[in-house]
Amino acid sequence: MATQAGARTERSEFCEHCGRETVHSITLQLVTESDRSDNAEFSREPYRVTECLACGEQTAVRMNNI
Repeated sequence: MATQAGARTERSEFCEHCGRETVHSITLQLVTESDRSDNAEFSREPYRVTECLACGEQTAVRMNNI
């Protein structure tokens, strides 16, 4: 899977790992989900990636599934 990083921002969100609200780094990434080169440009999907700045835990959620 190839990725393209988007804009980065920080905001306060609940962290499952820490069990409390902490500051998270949030980015949007386009992820190529196909390994085939002939249709890779058509298989990009947006993902919201968060990283807790307190513990480093990362989560990625496919935006089409929200």
